[in-house]
Amino acid sequence: MAFKIKWSPRAAANFEDICNYIARDSEHYAALFARKVNAIIKAIPQFPKAGRIVPEYRDENLRERIYGNYRIVYRLKEELVEIVTICHGAKLLDDI
Repeated sequence: MAFKIKWSPRAAANFEDICNYIARDSEHYAALFARKVNAIIKAIPQFPKAGRIVPEYRDENLRERIYGNYRIVYRLKEELVEIVTICHGAKLLDDI
């Protein structure tokens, strides 16, 4: 099954905010972070269920991949992978 990737507005804003925050100290590491997160997201459609189920929700279709201290949370919908949010691992997830 071929999954398409869709970013939620929240995920896009979070990603931009995190990159801007990292860039305050290092443009290089901000770019590295952005490339790595994008690579992880582009790989999700190949094995969409490889990410763990988000423990707070225990929903089979709500999964996450971890990169460093960050959680990349995504939802599986038919033939769509929706990137729901990207947040620091210490942050509690809001209603998603």
